[in-house]
Amino acid sequence: MTVATLDHPDRLPRRMAVVVFLAFALAYFFSALVRAITATLSPTLTTEFNLNAQDLGLLAGGYFLGFSLTQLPLGRWLDQHGPKKVVLAFLSVAVLGCLAFSWADSFHGLLAARVLCGMGVSACLMAPLTGYRRWFDVSTQLRTNSWMLMTGSLGMLAATLPVQWLMPIWGWRALFVLLGVMVALAMVLIALVVPRWHTAKLAAGRTQPQPDDDGSYREIWRSAYFWRMTPMGFFSYGGMVAIQTLWAGPWMTQVAGWAPGDAAKGLFLINLAMLMTFWLWGLITPGLARRGIPVERLMAWGLPLSFGVIGGLVWMGPAVGAGAAIGLALLCVTSTFVALAQPAVGMAFPSHLAGRALSAYNLVIFVGIFVVQWGIGLLVDAGLGMGLEKPAAYQVALACFGICSVLSWVYFLLKKPVQP
Repeated sequence: MTVATLDHPDRLPRRMAVVVFLAFALAYFFSALVRAITATLSPTLTTEFNLNAQDLGLLAGGYFLGFSLTQLPLGRWLDQHGPKKVVLAFLSVAVLGCLAFSWADSFHGLLAARVLCGMGVSACLMAPLTGYRRWFDVSTQLRTNSWMLMTGSLGMLAATLPVQWLMPIWGWRALFVLLGVMVALAMVLIALVVPRWHTAKLAAGRTQPQPDDDGSYREIWRSAYFWRMTPMGFFSYGGMVAIQTLWAGPWMTQVAGWAPGDAAKGLFLINLAMLMTFWLWGLITPGLARRGIPVERLMAWGLPLSFGVIGGLVWMGPAVGAGAAIGLALLCVTSTFVALAQPAVGMAFPSHLAGRALSAYNLVIFVGIFVVQWGIGLLVDAGLGMGLEKPAAYQVALACFGICSVLSWVYFLLKKPVQP
């Protein structure tokens, strides 16, 4: 990590940079655990609240709906007030959401609590990425973005077998109380170690306000580069997270015929594969940046691998059997090429616009997650209503998602490759 210099007075010293990264990573760990836990709890919640596929998709998607609602004001607040103040305020809402979920006694109560949880943790990635845009150099930003996502995968890993083991002992309500307590502890750490945010730009020993910045998103919406990245963020990135955090579990149980305990082990494998993939991305992306290999080229070449995996899963359906978790893990891993778009969008704009650029793109991703999560549930129920067997209904839904992902990639290739 790069130390502060006269040219970059906001760059953090190495040791402080590591401590700040770890504080934000802890909060993001718990936010990812909250995000992914519904996949492990889906059999229990389905039985206890008599949920159908549409209800389950809406419940999981409620998190992402709440997340999406905050993104535009979040970006403006991050640029104005900085990561520390904003993430602490938002995490307070996350604590309330966890407690509300533990007390819910109806589907609507669960849904409202999930929306609160989504709103509360919606700054857990955007806040650090906004800070990193100012505090770290370009190659370090690529690395820390990948390693933040690796931390998220670790949180999703904790939402699988560990949750499955604790369920018979504590129950899901106590688990959400514990999550609220742990989020509060992460807030204390952030309050102690993350530096204050200076809204003025340091130059020649004086402070100067940023020019022509009225706090709007005008520069973001006018960017051809932003819109080039948008469809892939919506479908491919959003779909990757939608499958990882919800539909991977039902695919293993209702298509491949796995028992819930085996499906939890499968989810553990999927999230472990994602953790290792983001760790490797963090190792190699700085070197790729130094060699002048753009992330756009990596996405253009690498993302089609995921389309082949989707086609294989749809084609095999129930015949995939014991290989379901491996197939789903391959789908998620080969989709991680599109995760490189997020730091690329942040670095395509000046640092005083970073919060808004990142939050606007994050809004695209999380609206996509909500739409794909709920949309797959709607398609599954529609297929069942048309008389399809349950595995066939899931195959049709996944095929529709795959077609949308391919079209978004084609748009990316055809759009004029302009970067601000």
